[in-house]
Amino acid sequence: MKNKNSYYKMSKTIPVNLFLLFLTVNAFAQNPLIMDQFTADPTARVFNGKLYVFPSHDIVPPKGEGRAEWFNMADYHVFSSENLTDWTDHGKILDQKDVPWADPKAYSMWAPDAVSKNGKYYFYFPTRLKEGGDGEKGFSIGVAVADKPEGPYKPQPNHIEGVEGIDPNVFIDKDGQAYLYWSRGEIYGAKLKDNMLELDSEIKTFDEIPKKGHIEGPFVFERNGTYYMTYPHVANNTERLEYGTSDNPIGPFEHQGVIMDESASGTWTNHHSIVNYKDQWYLFYHDNDLSPDFDKNRSIRTDSLFFEENGNIKKVIPTKRGVGITSSTSEIQVDRYSSKSNYGAASVFLDRLDPFRGWKVVLNKPEAWVRYNQVDFRSEGPKNVKIRARSLTGGTVALKLAGENDEEVAEVTIKKGGEWDVFSAPVKSEVIAVQDLIVQLKNGAGVEVDWVQFEK
Repeated sequence: MKNKNSYYKMSKTIPVNLFLLFLTVNAFAQNPLIMDQFTADPTARVFNGKLYVFPSHDIVPPKGEGRAEWFNMADYHVFSSENLTDWTDHGKILDQKDVPWADPKAYSMWAPDAVSKNGKYYFYFPTRLKEGGDGEKGFSIGVAVADKPEGPYKPQPNHIEGVEGIDPNVFIDKDGQAYLYWSRGEIYGAKLKDNMLELDSEIKTFDEIPKKGHIEGPFVFERNGTYYMTYPHVANNTERLEYGTSDNPIGPFEHQGVIMDESASGTWTNHHSIVNYKDQWYLFYHDNDLSPDFDKNRSIRTDSLFFEENGNIKKVIPTKRGVGITSSTSEIQVDRYSSKSNYGAASVFLDRLDPFRGWKVVLNKPEAWVRYNQVDFRSEGPKNVKIRARSLTGGTVALKLAGENDEEVAEVTIKKGGEWDVFSAPVKSEVIAVQDLIVQLKNGAGVEVDWVQFEK
């Protein structure tokens, strides 16, 4: 995967107006979704036919500020996509220094949410009060308002009165009534007034939700008349995603099961949202893909989510591939594979010291392979294919279409050497429509592949 870390370098060398333009055209794909900065706690929303993601923004704070070895977040960005493959960063929408009631050096701009009502967009965020107490009691939840999903957002002068805690989630029911949910050791909820800025009912504590282990991050949605309360829960060692259901947005919720198991990476947190976009449900969540040695710097992901006939949520298995359809003429990042052989295939960093450069596939045994799902060859098949690769010993890579016979469509010779280079070969037969691509080592002792790209 090519270097996407130009975000920071370019900001110091080009005019601000050009830098902002760069932000709005940079594209990303697969899991993790964003490759030039750390992102966490993603709330996905559909506005005006486009999917927007509002995550928190993990950073390494300036020396002497923030909390070492802990979560540090100073601002928020918003990202959007129409195809779930190309993502636009609309830039910073809110900074801790811009919130009148907040501690400007708390670095506690944690998991947010955003909804639309009355022609306005309301961005909900937690942070520490200027004179807050210890722990989550020192937090409240504020609101910033905008005319467009991407902002600019103007923070309100005061936080929501009566709310102490973190992880705001807002659900608007079919009748227009809005509800605010949040956490502080337990999960709480209340109605919101029509102005979306004040509580309009007594606060309910959801005592029916399991109490063993840490609980936070509520996210409520409705499907076919059933209300789903979903949340991260440390039932054992780290957070897994669970849910309960009810016939009322204020509960009680009956516990139903697990949406996603504990992370295989050992990342202590998970925080999520669930959204229906173009008739498909998706789970947005995070892991520590770009920071495997420090789980306080996280990266957002998404995978498809499905329901049983009775409405129960099928467990989601995390993938590198993620979702979306990849154009065959783009640089296909096969290191974000859908599946791989049980031997001789792995995805590792291009540069361990610079994780933002992404990954490569290492194929070190003949017949080892990776499979990359959903490549769009369109109606006119490609004539050639290019592979960025390297090999100390040389080797041959076969490109195949997944199917009953795994038809081979190209064979690329990777010359002996050790330096990265681009190698090409003709495509043997016509390839059209959306296909699953297999990249397989045909012979040789070891080939590293960065990307594959087809040419018309």
